[in-house]
Amino acid sequence: MGKKGVPEWLNSSIWSSSTSSSAATVAAASHPADRSPRSLPPPKPEPPVQAVIPEPPPSPRPAPPPPPPPREAPRPSSGTLSGDPNPSRLSEEDVSRQSQLLSELSKKVINIEELRRLASQGIPDGAGIRSTIWKLLLGYLPRNRELWGQELDRKRVQYNDFREEFLVNPSEVARRMEESCCQKNEELGSGGHGFLTRSGITHDEHPLSLGKTSVWNQFFKDAEIIEQIDRDVKRTHPDMQFFNGDSSFAVSNQEVMRRILIIFAKLNPGIRYVQGMNEILAPLFYVFKNDPEANNALLSAFRDNFCQKLDNSVVGIRSTISKLSELLKKHDEELWRHLEVTTKVNPQFYAFRWITLLLTQEFNFADSLHIWDTLLSDPEGPQETLLRICCAMLILVRRRLLAGDFTSNLKLLQNYPSTNISHLLYVANKLRGSSAG
Repeated sequence: MGKKGVPEWLNSSIWSSSTSSSAATVAAASHPADRSPRSLPPPKPEPPVQAVIPEPPPSPRPAPPPPPPPREAPRPSSGTLSGDPNPSRLSEEDVSRQSQLLSELSKKVINIEELRRLASQGIPDGAGIRSTIWKLLLGYLPRNRELWGQELDRKRVQYNDFREEFLVNPSEVARRMEESCCQKNEELGSGGHGFLTRSGITHDEHPLSLGKTSVWNQFFKDAEIIEQIDRDVKRTHPDMQFFNGDSSFAVSNQEVMRRILIIFAKLNPGIRYVQGMNEILAPLFYVFKNDPEANNALLSAFRDNFCQKLDNSVVGIRSTISKLSELLKKHDEELWRHLEVTTKVNPQFYAFRWITLLLTQEFNFADSLHIWDTLLSDPEGPQETLLRICCAMLILVRRRLLAGDFTSNLKLLQNYPSTNISHLLYVANKLRGSSAG
């Protein structure tokens, strides 16, 4: 342990960020088309840290030139991801890992532990395999490849059933009941003329019904949530043509996201819809929609494999933020004390958004996908890895934070500067095995 509670391995200059805090830098970080997901190849793993300061991760390539002026992300073509680099430009390490991932995916029975290990280092772009890997990591696809077709067919039927159950307008329900009643009348020879008899009109099918089982009553109760979903979906990544714009392509994607969020709210009445869920859905939908295999359609059933692992309660998020505070204190007590004691920068002021939206708002979209490769690879769920990444974000800008006051530090953390994602994940992984004691 170094002076003021700083572990020796943090005394190296590699933990400080040299990125400018100018508005231009912050703006550049918000445009996914401007930078590749990994401007530098990921650092090679170091030998176990003993009682010495680790060397900085190697950077075989020089730093790339400044990004071009911001522009809107292009519409993705079939089998590729918008903003992903050309496969031929991948580093040798990425090419090697891509080959290993493809080899693993070609097996009859997938070794999920090995897949997690490889994916945790980032999934190289260009091969169209991220969608399949994410589905395996989420438990959406079984390990046995021979069962994929059967399972996808089952989930497609399930999703259509959800749409039929949850997205049908009450007027359509009434129309179907009327047709059913008329058919019954004809079969009974009642001489009906297509109108419901008085005895056929039930309380729950009336638009003014207040009955708990009334489809109309439920429809009006859901209207407010649906309006919120509509507003949020239209605000999702306004700089990307995939999510926003007047094109039929963007409008269609918005409608699908809207349906998924409504179905999720219906399937989870205890949670329903919480503002910001559209940002959680966006990476999943984008990756799955760009799956080169047309049969691998998106289903909203990720709730059991993903969303249940996220605690949406107020008590839950407070507990999670407290864990982040404890993690920072463990690894860098000097920085923790300066933030929370000296400058009174409460982690709730900046970490609430980091944690609840899984860092989707702190980095550009392509970098977010790289981070999610690591989050989804954790067999225990994303929370512990997410906390380590958040702690690493603080450590990377520690020098600026230690030199700052309440106002400057809060501004820095609420508008996190551009950074190399591979290096960030390297530091986060370093925290997994490091000890401040």
